[in-house]
Amino acid sequence: MRQLSKHPLFHVKKRTLLAVAGCVWFIAGFNVARLGVLSCQKLSSFTVIHILLSLIVFCPFGMMFFKMSMKHAKRIKGYTEEFRPVWHFFDLKAYIIMAVMISGGIWLRLSGLVPDVFIAVFYIGLGCALMLAGLLFGIMFLRYKAFDV
Repeated sequence: MRQLSKHPLFHVKKRTLLAVAGCVWFIAGFNVARLGVLSCQKLSSFTVIHILLSLIVFCPFGMMFFKMSMKHAKRIKGYTEEFRPVWHFFDLKAYIIMAVMISGGIWLRLSGLVPDVFIAVFYIGLGCALMLAGLLFGIMFLRYKAFDV
């Protein structure tokens, strides 16, 4: 029987890891922002002040996710093998951070400790920052050159 590929199952090119990361970050950001918008719908009004507060949330998270994206892209490009397991778009620390953030976000929403206006403002800002990181990974995927390490 002829083998279809000489690479193990679920292994992709390093460049593809950037696309996977971009999709994961963008989808996560979209879903977080969507939850923020759903919380907005529960409010009697969502004003310019709320939009500005979401922008204030967006700025530090945007900078943090930008740095994180650059770090992960550098790590991915630095792999010596051209093909890596698809789950290597994150390192262990990033998976742990993601699990804590998702768990914390679910707990925060379900606990009722914060009002809908907080969820709306915070989640819209955070979600947009995550989507921007996803777009950044997408740009790095499109501009990828195998010799740029």
